[in-house]
Amino acid sequence: MNGERSQIKGPSGYQGRRDMSEKPIWHRVLAIVGGVSFIGSTVFAITSVFRDALTQPVSSETTEPTIEERLATQERGYEKVLQREPQNQVALEGLVSVRLQMKDARGAIAPLEKLVALYPDRTEYKQILAQVKQQKEQESEIVDRYSEGDMNR
Repeated sequence: MNGERSQIKGPSGYQGRRDMSEKPIWHRVLAIVGGVSFIGSTVFAITSVFRDALTQPVSSETTEPTIEERLATQERGYEKVLQREPQNQVALEGLVSVRLQMKDARGAIAPLEKLVALYPDRTEYKQILAQVKQQKEQESEIVDRYSEGDMNR
């Protein structure tokens, strides 16, 4: 039927000719309306997604942990490593460092003593241990004086 022509009778009785391959006008209109509707709904959906993403407030649940919380987490991590590997030099050094940052001189003494015992040739361990013990003694003296009432108020 390609290329064949047929007689078409319109509503007014007019008879014209057209190719059978040519689609009626309402098919074209329907295709255009459908395409415009699809594109419009897609654009609307995309813009609403971006608008919602930009207007939503940032959740306060994503706050940074405090320094104390980070240090406590690091301390627990080093302690776990030392449970598995009690002579791990890196974990012992890290635990000493974290506890000193936490102002826990008493807690830093035990891992320092272990480092001195494991590595007697490392003089810096001995020096740090002596400084921490001296600091602990000074703090103890201050506490003792205060508790005895010897300090001037």
